[in-house]
Amino acid sequence: MNGSMAASQDRIMLGPLVAAIDQGTSSTRFLVFNAKTAELLSHHQVEIKQSFPKEGWVEEDPKEILQSVYECMDKTCEKLTQLNIDISNIKAIGVTNQRETTLVWDKETGEPLYNAIVWLDLRTQSTVERLINKTPGRNKNHLKHKTGLPISTYFSAVKLRWLMDNVDEVSEAILSHRAMFGTVDSWLIWCLTGGKHGGVHCTDVTNASRTMLFNIHTMDWDPELCTYFGIPMEILPRVRSSSEIYGLMKSGCLTGIPISGCLGDQSAALVGQMCFQDGQAKNTYGTGCFLLRNTGPKPVMSDHGLLTTVAYKLGRDQPACYALEGSVAIAGAVVRWLKDNLGIIQTSTELEKLAAAVGTSYGCYFVPAFSGLYAPYWEPSARGIICGLTQFTNRSHLAFAALEAVCFQTRELMDAMNQDSGIPLTQLQVDGGMTSNRLLMQLQADILCIPVVKPSMPETTALGAAMAAGAAEGVSVWSLNPEDLSEVTSEKFEPQINPEESEFRYARWKKAVQKSMNWETTEPIGNGNEEPNMFSSIPMGFYILGSMFMLIGAKFIAGHK
Repeated sequence: MNGSMAASQDRIMLGPLVAAIDQGTSSTRFLVFNAKTAELLSHHQVEIKQSFPKEGWVEEDPKEILQSVYECMDKTCEKLTQLNIDISNIKAIGVTNQRETTLVWDKETGEPLYNAIVWLDLRTQSTVERLINKTPGRNKNHLKHKTGLPISTYFSAVKLRWLMDNVDEVSEAILSHRAMFGTVDSWLIWCLTGGKHGGVHCTDVTNASRTMLFNIHTMDWDPELCTYFGIPMEILPRVRSSSEIYGLMKSGCLTGIPISGCLGDQSAALVGQMCFQDGQAKNTYGTGCFLLRNTGPKPVMSDHGLLTTVAYKLGRDQPACYALEGSVAIAGAVVRWLKDNLGIIQTSTELEKLAAAVGTSYGCYFVPAFSGLYAPYWEPSARGIICGLTQFTNRSHLAFAALEAVCFQTRELMDAMNQDSGIPLTQLQVDGGMTSNRLLMQLQADILCIPVVKPSMPETTALGAAMAAGAAEGVSVWSLNPEDLSEVTSEKFEPQINPEESEFRYARWKKAVQKSMNWETTEPIGNGNEEPNMFSSIPMGFYILGSMFMLIGAKFIAGHK
């Protein structure tokens, strides 16, 4: 009896809890935090399968994504119960997600109409080239004044356009008013709040700002942008703030709990790192690499290849805050590539040991432009290269070069950000899965020539979503007042090489980047579903037509002899 009383007292002392769904490119996690101390109490993680149906294509199964969320929730609730923590103390759930990844589903059946097209996917390159060629002066920044974004394969509008043009089920569902479009957050919230039985079709301002259909000044869908891409506005989700009650969980172990926070993963990390002041910045090392700097209540346009994006809007009546963002497509994904494609490592942790064994790339440079180059170049024609190879180069040098590539790409983002803001960063706050690699963190400090600061609790993305959910009106269990925010413990990595050596290596990297560009220069034939057409090559077309005429002519002459 006394044991159970003590257990119930422990539960009471714990106070309110807030959960977060963190749906990333390579995995889904569900995490539960103490709203008063920000302590992570329990979590569960499930890997997500990616499929690559054609070169440059990246897809995920929307139903697998949803199932992984339910699995993570159930397993985390089991773990909490084993820890003697009462799950009825969970007062709210936040959602954070891989951004730009594009889904279309049938609102009557609840079924996805195609796989999710992942943000990294390159199938829209020909669409992007056609759109840019149509703009005055072939300017990829033609829509930047409204969206803050260049016209690129990265963002949702071109992916949605591809689905409308190439998937019959999608075009038919749009014609019969059954289609719903959304990024991953919209799909999850709609399903979790009831799906075809009254699910809430919404998104938040941060995810909306990554579609190229959202005006970052009016903070709503833009009719002109929708017309430009030929997208009917009725299929779009309703745009809401990042912190308000969207709806209640309708199934699973947490039925009845409000979903009250929603932030794209990089915005969530900015919140989780407590970067609420103008000028504060963080860098997240996930599948890609994302450096965000809070620019306050005014959007700042970049002159150096960065994006202008919505950082957060923490409440319906709160002002929106904006950020400058440097986006790199391939960071952690290079580790997965070395493991799955080349087989030179069996696990991610092996990479650090392999690289540390040599401590240098021995002049080898690796530009992992698998999806073209993102910031600051926005060059979709680039492809990955490894250069500076000699007979001495081995897999350890390649492992080291892969880690250096992540650091050099971050250096390029930081340089662009410092030029745009005019105020250089004096240290870099970091988070994300790759920060557990201590060699990478030290390399990063060496290449940036400034300290790198890593919080001891690495799950800042999920923490940001939990903070937004817990602070929502009607929940109010998490205070975002600066004086109430808990002190974050962290570890600092100081630069250990002289700046001259750092600059030399960085200059060589820049040279390698130039060599990776203009690789894919021709527009892909057709829409990717057609067989290559022999007439698409003009010389070949003339040759074949000429041969046909000669044959016909010869036959004609022979027939008249």
